[in-house]
Amino acid sequence: MSKTANATEPLFDPSGVHAQLSGLLTASAEWIQSNWLRVAIAFVIGAVIVLALHGVRNLGEKLCHRDRRAAGWGRVAGRAVMRTGNFFIVMLAAKLVSGYAGAPRQVAATIDFLWTIASVFQAAIWARELVLGTIEHRTSAEGYQGEALLSAMGLIRLLVTVVLFAIALVVVLDNLGVNVTGLVAGLGVGGIAIGLAAQGIFGDLFAALAIIFDRPFRRGDKVSYDQTSGVIESIGLKSTRIRAFSGEMRVISNRQLLDKEIQNISNRDHVRVGFTIGVAYETPPDTLARVPAILKEVVEAEGATVARSGFESFGASSLDFVLQFDVPGDDWPTAHATRDHILVALLRRFAAEGITIPYPTQTTFTAAPDGRLVMPYAVPDHPLKS
Repeated sequence: MSKTANATEPLFDPSGVHAQLSGLLTASAEWIQSNWLRVAIAFVIGAVIVLALHGVRNLGEKLCHRDRRAAGWGRVAGRAVMRTGNFFIVMLAAKLVSGYAGAPRQVAATIDFLWTIASVFQAAIWARELVLGTIEHRTSAEGYQGEALLSAMGLIRLLVTVVLFAIALVVVLDNLGVNVTGLVAGLGVGGIAIGLAAQGIFGDLFAALAIIFDRPFRRGDKVSYDQTSGVIESIGLKSTRIRAFSGEMRVISNRQLLDKEIQNISNRDHVRVGFTIGVAYETPPDTLARVPAILKEVVEAEGATVARSGFESFGASSLDFVLQFDVPGDDWPTAHATRDHILVALLRRFAAEGITIPYPTQTTFTAAPDGRLVMPYAVPDHPLKS
């Protein structure tokens, strides 16, 4: 916004209030007497502008009430329009018609002075309503409810109001030719002091806002955080409550919650399960070659999808095959039940195919006094005896 006065000729001089007021009244009377027709036409035009702006404000009120249930963007814009003040409307009309009416310098300067105040503070009101409306729109769309949200909105409203109106005050004073350097410095030091004193509260508050806007999870989602896995029960002003799968309630600070990796397991479309199966070394090679296909047939028969099925490694007492499969959905109990069915089906199929799953075994050899190995079992004509 352009300045209406400079430092050498301020619009408002406290030492000459009476003289300025007298000059303003005299200039206004002379102007009206000599330009009464143009003043009358300008007054009519200004009245039309005021009525039109009131009509726009009424439309905003209707839009706000019509979109109340949906809590959509129309309500956000309508609520901002509703907060348009009468003083701003009148000064806007006066500003628009003052040039046509040929207002004298004193009257024009007064209109500019009042217009500066009205426009700056009205802009702060609009900005506040848009910010708060946007936050309420996002929270209602994501299902955030409860006393914690009301408390958060109360604190957010206070902070936004203080910040925006402080900025508006500085802008107005600067446009009126006042040196605001000291005021800005004082506000900055005060803000730093308040921020340091309440950095924990503000940190959790901003983390809650980050959760609301970034939406890494919402109430009812199943998440895995650090050593905790459970369901999000509530998102508050300072903390988030997670009902662990083991039953206990975990209360985690919002700031700490966002500092670590969070796995939202509600948004996945499948659960991957994997395990390793050992087959005896004595299994014939032809049968071993058919093991991956056997694993795939058993898994697909249970409604799952094979991700990997094949030979993995030579184990200590078995040939190890790895099996990984995906169960549709995000429900762990269903995935584990499917896993159990597949394990039982594999045992039955291996029994039918004559495939043995060995348990870990260990053979201990001893030595005779002369250093020869002694077998733990009788083996006629074993080469080690020679």
